[in-house]
Amino acid sequence: MVPPDFHHRLDSRLLGPVGAARLWWSFPDDADARRDAARIPVTPEAPLPHPSSGMLGVTWLGHASALLWVDGVTVLVDPVLSPGIPGAAKRLTPPGRTVETLPPIDAVLISHDHYDHLDVRTFDALPRSTRILAGLNTAAFFRARHFTDVVELDWWSSVGLPGRSGEVRVEFVPARHWSRRTLTDTCRRLWGGWVVTAPDGRAVYHAGDTAYGPFLRRIAGRHRRIEIAALPVGAYAPRDLLREVHMDPAEAVRAAGVLGVRRVVPIHWGTFVLSGEPVLEPIEATRREWVRAGYDRDDLWELPIGGSRTL
Repeated sequence: MVPPDFHHRLDSRLLGPVGAARLWWSFPDDADARRDAARIPVTPEAPLPHPSSGMLGVTWLGHASALLWVDGVTVLVDPVLSPGIPGAAKRLTPPGRTVETLPPIDAVLISHDHYDHLDVRTFDALPRSTRILAGLNTAAFFRARHFTDVVELDWWSSVGLPGRSGEVRVEFVPARHWSRRTLTDTCRRLWGGWVVTAPDGRAVYHAGDTAYGPFLRRIAGRHRRIEIAALPVGAYAPRDLLREVHMDPAEAVRAAGVLGVRRVVPIHWGTFVLSGEPVLEPIEATRREWVRAGYDRDDLWELPIGGSRTL
């Protein structure tokens, strides 16, 4: 049986060989990247929040990897905690935690199958009973690695997890992106983001990897109490090549306005060289755009790698 194909969900132009070559040659010099990365604050093995009733929070583990804390439920999103990934040099900054020092996890959420979001070496170190939530047609990938509790979701589908105050809903939502791990599986697995909602309706949104798009208004219409959003701000240059698959800092700040979210955690920067902008430019530009938009500087949750913040 031929597996499903999600090309019909694409509204982005994917890079061809010429574009990929241009992207590769745009990368900053490795020495410059590592010099800049040395200025990124890292607090490995910092104390973690204690899961509790009514609490919402985020721990940034580097790149798009994060722990989300919602009413006593702890979910791990896009864990990439190994020294490097295929197609990129060794990571510029260490992960915020090792697999061995992760807290008890209620579920792992995978936004899509790109190597900087789905890392086999990290999953090899996780118990095979770990619950995994991912997009359609992703379960076979994990079952081949002997994971026993894998749930596939379509956009706008959700599952419940028991929280301290009631059921916490975990919903897979659209993103403007794509998927591929090999030359023959382009768009075979569905990509997306995650909204984790507490019993009282307050929510945390992790966008995964995405360009700006009209789907954000649909998410906002469906989830009217997103309190914290982890939004990607890096891997956007050259802009003509990447605007259809990655937000830039200005678009991330605009997305916060569309979502009606007050607090934003900038992610998807400072860990790997994946594009042409200097390593520190994403966070510096995000700060400028945040202030230009008139938002409270304290609501830009600029976490150190390994750092946490909660409501």
